[in-house]
Amino acid sequence: MPAITILIGLLLVLVGLGGFGYSYAKDGVAHFTALIPAIIGVLILLCGALAIFKENLRKHMMHGALLVALLGFLGTVMGVVKLITLIAGGSIERPLAVVSQSLTAVLCLAFILIGVWSFIAARRSRPAEAAEAETV
Repeated sequence: MPAITILIGLLLVLVGLGGFGYSYAKDGVAHFTALIPAIIGVLILLCGALAIFKENLRKHMMHGALLVALLGFLGTVMGVVKLITLIAGGSIERPLAVVSQSLTAVLCLAFILIGVWSFIAARRSRPAEAAEAETV
């Protein structure tokens, strides 16, 4: 799970830096809100790195990374609704921001689902390991 955490963090950093770079190149103005996915990604990336290097903090770091992803998803999920409007032929004021928000929401949601699945799998395997330890 820490490796997936680092991957999702890197992807979010790329979304943020790509959106920032594109908006700066297009408008000549630095839109720092385009870096929000990168900030979310750095936080998730740090949690993943700490989980690898500090084994005793792994559980806490994974929970922390999922909390950041949940907040990231909740903050960007409206971008998906706006993207659907854009695809349906509607007009959006800042289409690049909508795409960036949508990518952030999708990446965060995917990470949350993977994390929940991982926690459930770990919980289910724990009683089997405890039962094996008691029989020995």
